[in-house]
Amino acid sequence: MPLYDCMLLVKPLVRKEEIKDLLARVGRRIFQRNGVITDLKSFGTVPLAYGIKKLDGRHFQGQLMQMTMMVPPSFPQELHYLNKEDRLLRWLVVKHRDAVYGLEYMNDRDDHDELSLFNSSSPLSTKHAIQDEDDDDEDGVDDEDDDDDDDVEYEYEDEGDEGDSENK
Repeated sequence: MPLYDCMLLVKPLVRKEEIKDLLARVGRRIFQRNGVITDLKSFGTVPLAYGIKKLDGRHFQGQLMQMTMMVPPSFPQELHYLNKEDRLLRWLVVKHRDAVYGLEYMNDRDDHDELSLFNSSSPLSTKHAIQDEDDDDEDGVDDEDDDDDDDVEYEYEDEGDEGDSENK
């Protein structure tokens, strides 16, 4: 089922109980169609860019609500009864186009074997252990060789100093 956002702009003077009743009515329709409400947000009273004219006057503020839901694709067409709702200034349904959910989400995941990484007898865990050991020598130069090169330089300097002291 696709994921949708239903934005409801309610008149500013509508009481909270009436908003809850309106949301409950939409929620019952969602559940009747085997849908699920995944999130419900209230943005409080928001100023509007222009006045919205209704029978009881022009409104310059509104209470904004967002209901996120997973419903069948035919469900947004069933919400047209909200046009007759006198408590609403505007309503809008927006579909999440890039959302991956349900069985598609489970099938598209590349890391579905992530628990096998913790199994010590798994070939993946052995492979990771070998890679970790190799990561220490990324620059290709062993630390022991660096120490040997330094020792050789000091030996040459020491030999030269000893030769000078013997000649004196």
